[in-house]
Amino acid sequence: GVPLRTETNMTEIDLKRSTVDEVYNLIVADLKEAENALPDRPSNVGRPSKWAAKTLLADVYLQLAKYTDARDKADEVIKSNKFSLVPVATKADFQAKVFGPELVSTTEEIFYFKYARQIGQGNYMLWITNHPSPNRFNFGGAFVVYGQTTDSFYRAWDDNDIRKALWEKVNIGLGANTLISSKFIDQKAIGQDGAGNDDPVYAYADVLLIFAEAASRVNNGPTAQAMEALNQVRRRGYGRNPTATSSVDLVLANYNADSFLDLVIRERGYEFIYLGKRWLDLKRTGKVKDMIKSSKGITVADKHLLWPIPVSELNFNKALDPTKDQNPGY
Repeated sequence: GVPLRTETNMTEIDLKRSTVDEVYNLIVADLKEAENALPDRPSNVGRPSKWAAKTLLADVYLQLAKYTDARDKADEVIKSNKFSLVPVATKADFQAKVFGPELVSTTEEIFYFKYARQIGQGNYMLWITNHPSPNRFNFGGAFVVYGQTTDSFYRAWDDNDIRKALWEKVNIGLGANTLISSKFIDQKAIGQDGAGNDDPVYAYADVLLIFAEAASRVNNGPTAQAMEALNQVRRRGYGRNPTATSSVDLVLANYNADSFLDLVIRERGYEFIYLGKRWLDLKRTGKVKDMIKSSKGITVADKHLLWPIPVSELNFNKALDPTKDQNPGY
């Protein structure tokens, strides 16, 4: 819950803290208006369509544990037949055909932040994530984020999954087992903040995995449709035809409600690396503490499940009580 500033109260300095429900009620109302007002097809590449609004609404419903609504809204997007996963066969296909810097759009794009190799229009994330030595980004890189082959998440990942190969061993001074992602590469970028790769906010894989989780939660166990939605994402990860049964398919009878949820969260982890979704996934499913303890050996304190209300807000907004309105532990 935060002070909720809208068109009707933007000039009010002293504004009480709204409840979590009030915040989400506004979000849902905005999205319901958007899905009715936005066009079926965006007027320009990069503008939102009603399908982007429906996808975001499905995600919000998932966050709110309104699983029937999440399932049905995601199903609307699926049944529109407007989107499909881009087939791949190799690591290079992922880098060029799914996340590539020269793509204008793809069949799986629902809403992306658009970037181009132009001054003031480029993607800065590649400089943050890359390292100079593999020459995946022609302006070096700060290698701020990285992994280790010893991490339990990485060790449990099937080597046959092409998405795992997007993590490359690069010694950045921390040993030969350090991993740097090559998910986003651009060897023709025009500067540190000049890569052409788009940032996939919502793609068709999001819709499939939202549907899979929500359908299973409604049914208290996976349905055939939920398993098929997950298997489509999985097949593509292994370089198979996303819509054709394959030897990598997981079998419905082997999973119950709990184990299927673990499966969905794992698949989301593989598919959405660097897209800013993992923390919220682990938080809403109650898996933050166990996962980070297992992976990093760090104990997450309860207070860190929320950000603090900023001191600047408490100092200048006299409708807030610095003691009562601050989040616990701060």
